[in-house]
Amino acid sequence: MTDSPLDDFLLQFHYFSPQQLQLIRSQAVARTYQPGDYFSEAGRVAQEIGFVVAGVFRVCYFDRDGTENTKYFVEENHFVVDLQSYRFKQPCTEYVQAVTPVQVLVFQARAWQTLSLTILAWPQVEQQFFTRALLEKMNRRSALVSPNGATRYAQFLTTFPGLANRIPLAYLASYIGVTPQSLSRIRRRLDSRPDSSDATT
Repeated sequence: MTDSPLDDFLLQFHYFSPQQLQLIRSQAVARTYQPGDYFSEAGRVAQEIGFVVAGVFRVCYFDRDGTENTKYFVEENHFVVDLQSYRFKQPCTEYVQAVTPVQVLVFQARAWQTLSLTILAWPQVEQQFFTRALLEKMNRRSALVSPNGATRYAQFLTTFPGLANRIPLAYLASYIGVTPQSLSRIRRRLDSRPDSSDATT
């Protein structure tokens, strides 16, 4: 383990020398977002890639009726970027919004390109962690296919351990597709049971 969460993350995919890790860190700028701040917004082309050091973002969008929907969450030790917008220079279709105070290491597009040109293995490593991010996103969405709200909430607790008490009730309810009132009832019901895992049966 190192003193840098980013170093620890990157070393899961490839061995980087201390000098290479220093170079990678030098290309990032530390930034803090407060709850409600946007990392990226619909209608704009994504120009930055962030690594979440502390805190939680949510990815959300507005449907045709103007209703805001939470699609998924991005917590510590994950990269955050609208990948399609970033790669193909298309406007984002979703918002990335801070749910809690968030500390992020932000890479501008030019800085990211510098890493690709300087570190031989960077393009392959980049592909690996973006592939992992895509698979994680798919798995997190697939947990919501159950028609039962209590089951979806139980799946959320499994997928995001420790996250339920860090995010507003309305965002969590939107994510699992129930009203805040229904989620409150589900929580009370689970809290009243000796073993909350019964809710998944």
